[in-house]
Amino acid sequence: MTKRILVVEDDETTLAVVMQLLDLILEQAPPLVARDGQEALHLAYLHLPDLILMDLSLPRLSGWEVTRSLRSDSRFNQTVILALTAHAMVGDRERALEAGCNGYLTKPIEVDTFAAFMRPYLV
Repeated sequence: MTKRILVVEDDETTLAVVMQLLDLILEQAPPLVARDGQEALHLAYLHLPDLILMDLSLPRLSGWEVTRSLRSDSRFNQTVILALTAHAMVGDRERALEAGCNGYLTKPIEVDTFAAFMRPYLV
């Protein structure tokens, strides 16, 4: 089954790495990309993705705000939102889950870790 995926990332280097890794593990068209929180909301409402990779530190609206906003809309009850973030302090994982993220992975991204993290959500 093809999943509609939205990658929300403002750092070009990280975005390039994520896109390369997704290209290796996905057998489908490339994901949608948003580079700030407002664009993420716009694309999410327009395309209703199945899975969102969410940077939490974004311009215009934070990933925390975007996640909470999406979770307040019943159309996104089944959408998987995965935090992909540099926020790696004690309590950040719990805060991301409380905001509505289904999973949490810290940057920098490691190839093996990313693939193993993503696999269950791509079934």
